[in-house]
Amino acid sequence: MAAITTSTITDTIPVLGRKMIMVETPSTADPGDTIEIVLATYGISTFLGISGNVHTTENSVIANEAPTTSVTTGTLTITISGATNTDKKRVYFVYGK
Repeated sequence: MAAITTSTITDTIPVLGRKMIMVETPSTADPGDTIEIVLATYGISTFLGISGNVHTTENSVIANEAPTTSVTTGTLTITISGATNTDKKRVYFVYGK
């Protein structure tokens, strides 16, 4: 398990009353790896949900994969799941307000 610090985070809906950011991990992401996001950086004060996908074949074949999450003092921690999907790119959509 390792902290992923090279994810790309994109603010995709900055002004529509709800917020959504997209988190794209490198293709070396493994189950148990974590990503930390300071929600206030993206204008989020309340975490509402997350959806995710794993690229079983990078940039081609994807499957749904739900990570586990926790929020402590405004920092969202995403823990990658999927025991058989090692060294795979993940894309998560984080929803908040």
